[in-house]
This record gives sequence, C-alpha cells and structure tokens, in this order.
Amino acid sequence: MFHHILGLTPGMREFADRLRAGGHTVHAPDLYDGRVFDSMEGAFAFVKSGVIDIDERADAAAADLPERLVYLGVSSGVMRAQRLAQKRAGAAGAVLLESAIPVSGEWAFGPWPDGVPVEIHGMDADEFFAGEGDIDAAREIVAAADDGELFTYPGDQHLFEDSSLPSYDAEATDVLVSRVLAFLGRVDH
Repeated sequence: MFHHILGLTPGMREFADRLRAGGHTVHAPDLYDGRVFDSMEGAFAFVKSGVIDIDERADAAAADLPERLVYLGVSSGVMRAQRLAQKRAGAAGAVLLESAIPVSGEWAFGPWPDGVPVEIHGMDADEFFAGEGDIDAAREIVAAADDGELFTYPGDQHLFEDSSLPSYDAEATDVLVSRVLAFLGRVDH
C-alpha cells in the first residue's frame, strides 16, 4: 500500500490495519522516512525538492516481495501502485484510491495488463478525482481491464479514508474497506 502525498499518516496506518484485520498481509512502506505533512503545499514542495526519489523507494519496497501482489495506492500513491501493477510481472491486482493514470497518452504506463483485475474508488465530487480528470482515466482503465470496477461515493472529500484528517468520512470508508476486502478475497484465491 503506497501512501498519499501527506505521508504515512496515523490514518493510513489505521487503514492498513483494517485490511490486515480482514486476514491480509499488508506492506505499507514509508516512502518519506517518517516525514508527515499537514498541508498539500508543504508535501508538494518536499516531493518536488528531489530530496528523495519516491519511485525508486517504491520499487525497492516491492523488490523483495513476491511477484504476486495486489498493489494499492492512495491519491499520489496511485502512481506507484499503478505503475508496478502494469509493469512488474505477476501482479495479482490493483486497487486505486482517489486517482488514476490514463492507459493512453503522455503520462500512461502503457496498456492495462491482461488478467490483472482492478478496482478504483473515489468521491463523485472530489476536486482532484472528479475535477481533474482522474475519474475519466478510471473509466478508461476499467474499460481496458478484463476485470475492472469503478466505485464512486457521494461527496467532495479527498483522502476520505484517512481517519487522521478532517476529510475523513467514516461511512464511506466502511463501505470502501468492505469492497476492498471482498476484492482481496477474490483475487487471493
């Protein structure tokens, strides 16, 4: 599970623990070496500074794990999860939360791989997911995948599954967790 732009927050740790409580092994690497940000602006500045190479860290985190993984990314973490699901051999699936990268065009990682199921989740009025075109990329991915589904939730919050942020939506997160656990149970067999 690759965390969002603000870092591996207590809410992201709790989200990973909820998936673990469902009987799954969840690796949640801290790509920022313990740094957690309280604003998007501060986090973006840190990422753009180049102090760390986030993609390199994500690759290193996955390198020692088995090939057959479900990659999960939250918001900016989707870039790492989706790239690895599309490019690393043996992906068992992908869960993309609140972001998606088109499978065609300038930023694409290439076509969606055959046999890799995907679920994409986001709020229908989220300024980033719905307002910046990620929902359109999500539709493109789902259409290209052999087994794909897009779930939208009513609301306008971004990072709604992070219980440590004001954007947290407990009801939507409960539904999200149950859907992700069902997906993991299905692809794990």
